[in-house]
Amino acid sequence: MLGSPTPLLALYCSEGAQRTSPATPFFCPSAGVPRFCAGLETFLAYYVLMEAFLAALAICARETSMAFYAPHSSVQQAEAFRAAFLQTDGLPLDDLFTAADIGTAFDDAGSACYGSATAIFTPLLTLWAFLGQLLHTDHSCRAAVLRVLVLCAALSRPMPATDTAAYCRARARLPSAALRRLATQLGQQLQERVGPDGLWCDRPIKMIDGSTSTVPDSAANQQAFPPRRGRRGLSYPLLRWVVLLSLATAGVLDFNYGPYQGKQTSELALARPVLDGLQTGDVLLADRFFCTWFTFARCLQRGVDVVARLHASRQQDFRVGCRYGAGERLMFWNRPACPAWLDEETYESLPRYLEVRELLVHVVQPGRRTRRLIVATTLLDRNRYSHEAVATLYEARWQVELDIRSLKTHLGLGELRCQSPAMLAKEIWGGLLAYNLVRKVGCQAAWLQGLRPREISFTAAKQALCAGLQERVLSSPPERLRVGAMLLERLGQERVGNRPGRVEPRAVKRGPKAYPRLRQPRARARARLQR
Repeated sequence: MLGSPTPLLALYCSEGAQRTSPATPFFCPSAGVPRFCAGLETFLAYYVLMEAFLAALAICARETSMAFYAPHSSVQQAEAFRAAFLQTDGLPLDDLFTAADIGTAFDDAGSACYGSATAIFTPLLTLWAFLGQLLHTDHSCRAAVLRVLVLCAALSRPMPATDTAAYCRARARLPSAALRRLATQLGQQLQERVGPDGLWCDRPIKMIDGSTSTVPDSAANQQAFPPRRGRRGLSYPLLRWVVLLSLATAGVLDFNYGPYQGKQTSELALARPVLDGLQTGDVLLADRFFCTWFTFARCLQRGVDVVARLHASRQQDFRVGCRYGAGERLMFWNRPACPAWLDEETYESLPRYLEVRELLVHVVQPGRRTRRLIVATTLLDRNRYSHEAVATLYEARWQVELDIRSLKTHLGLGELRCQSPAMLAKEIWGGLLAYNLVRKVGCQAAWLQGLRPREISFTAAKQALCAGLQERVLSSPPERLRVGAMLLERLGQERVGNRPGRVEPRAVKRGPKAYPRLRQPRARARARLQR
């Protein structure tokens, strides 16, 4: 209900008492609207009718969006949650990220997504606020709590305090296993919807690469992710990670992370469980760091082919090997000794040697640093996979660098903020879920316009998702469908420019601040200032 009509009536009466002529009607007869007289009784009747109409609208909106809370079922609560991320019946890909998927992810993690009638931060409301915190530019907890406060006020629910403690405790109760399952499952669902236009030679392409992130310099983080040698207290702890992405949808398919240094912490070690998720018929696209004998052999065991740049330690002279023609040869890679991380039985099951096709590619575009490179692949059929087709495919590997930039820059995964390893896991998997939700919106817009998902701007899709994150929860299902369809149609116009051959200098114009680097622990530097 609106506020009391007394102030408005007082204003009306005071203005009417000063007038000598009848008040101007609210609506002009030419507009086709009934002409209202200026009498107080008629105004009161009109005001009461408007109050009743607005109250009915508010009740309908609350009944629609109150599914965040009991007595509605967990499925109804999950439907309210997914509606915030443009998952409404009637929109493209409306059978992805379903209420059943959300409930199953929480159940398998040993947690319930069902919120009680008395709680403010129910599990799904907390996840809604957490994803909004990751998607918005302001990543602070206070901004997330204020968004929840506004939503609770609109729902006529008890409002939380502006203090962030309750929200942080509720966020800590979110199961990391559920976030991980939802993130990877959504990426796999997007990959399964790829049509023939998203395949290369009728085969799906998946890309793998690694990077690092900094984490806050807390005692728990230092122990779990120690800084580089000789830099303890001087640099932030580092976290190394490997990501598997789809070339067609740009969605994250799998992810693994660990400390920056120590035994079995390299990108190759982190990539082993990720590669186990590849399916028969896939083609793995990677850089030269993953061009190893065991990577190729294990992929071939799973029916997966590999396209990667030849490692610098391999023979570069094309006078060696079985030559197919100019710039193309067949090489036989002998099996190396058994490494410490591999058991003897698995080692003996691997072949004695691998047949690898190597292609010499000359880069003729001006402005590129590399002028000559060798691509190694297990695609031995020269008729089906020509020299030019394989070279063009490897050129598309640069897309994984752009996707990692989106993860680290646009979603803030380059500089993590949580103070403990347990909360870092939630921040990582929550960020990957938010990333895949943005890519899902891009796929929806591309489906409507008949485009490829990578033709839709990631930044525009993220902004579109953030624009109505709260309004879609408060809207009715028909209104969600109408606004969602309009938003996706407009988003289809935000396309990434096709600029082949574009080059930029590898330099920054804006220089760093003229402050000296901190060369000693902060506590010691602060003590020196206080002497």
